[in-house]
Amino acid sequence: MGTEAENREAFRIQAGYCAAMAAPVTARIAGALAGAIDRVSVTGRRVLDWAGEPVADAVALRLVGGLHALHRTGVDAALSRVFAGAVSDPVAVEATLRETLRTHDAALSPWLDGPPQTNEAARSAGLMTGLLHLAARYGPRLELIEIGSSAGLNLLIDDYAFDLGGVRAGPANAAVTIRPEWRGPPPPDVPVEIVSTRGVDIAPIDLSDPAAAERLQAYVWIEATERAARLAQTIALVRARGVRLDRGDAADWVAARLAEPQAAGVTRVLMHSVVWQYLGAERQERIRAAMHAAGGRATAERPLGWVMMEPNRDLHRHEVRVRGWPGERAMELVGLTHAHGAWVEGLAEPYSTADYVMRGVAPE
Repeated sequence: MGTEAENREAFRIQAGYCAAMAAPVTARIAGALAGAIDRVSVTGRRVLDWAGEPVADAVALRLVGGLHALHRTGVDAALSRVFAGAVSDPVAVEATLRETLRTHDAALSPWLDGPPQTNEAARSAGLMTGLLHLAARYGPRLELIEIGSSAGLNLLIDDYAFDLGGVRAGPANAAVTIRPEWRGPPPPDVPVEIVSTRGVDIAPIDLSDPAAAERLQAYVWIEATERAARLAQTIALVRARGVRLDRGDAADWVAARLAEPQAAGVTRVLMHSVVWQYLGAERQERIRAAMHAAGGRATAERPLGWVMMEPNRDLHRHEVRVRGWPGERAMELVGLTHAHGAWVEGLAEPYSTADYVMRGVAPE
């Protein structure tokens, strides 16, 4: 449990991450909230008395998302001037936010009830990078199971076209093309055939609900106009195609999926992005144990893979790690990526080998 001072500091820490991610308006808002929050509102009291770990729990981004949603509705002209960048003086921004927190307390407090769900289709570039490494090792046919799927945008990975340093994957006529700035050596140039996708989330988002879609869009930072446009495209794609998305506990779900029959010649792959920190130590260990047990049963005919894109906040970037069974190779760090997929850096062999360890956790 954080102290009041630590709960305020979480907003300043998030402001630093936003500034590093070239999001000056969001950084200004997050930083000003550290001083704007008071005990007059229910929202303010909930933040100042936060019982968990405020940085790991993404308290700052929960509230910033709520404020962005208010801005998008146009109900608070003063707040909208802050989001538009028309008001940048720190004292004026703090005063505006303090008044907004009091005036719109009932609308903002529910945004603290759950973590932000920053769906971003471009994160699939990091995941596809890892999948190409597995395809090079075990063959092209992949069955994907994803935890922390949120609205299921990554479950459309077989519908996206990718250009990863000149290596192309996905359908040529795709409605969405993901082409990050590529750094370093390209991933393996091998065919990939995704035979199925299925995901789980503790609180999946149903994008057929306009309110749910609007909530998702509110988590996109105001500066990220390209992300916002891509999100609108992918929301339309989910509505048109649909995704196989379950509600449930990630650890229980992984164990159940690993126990199901697996087709010969298909690699079953657990994948996830920016979800590990939300699971807690107990679920993490259960998933890790289930994967290693299933890996021990894997064969050349029915391989098992693990691809993750998870944050290293100390370096303001995310790590793409890959593990496969059968084989003695440990989990390998094959790439680094921008949190929202703007760039991907392929790494050269020999790869660093180690299980993923969370560092400096603070959601972006």
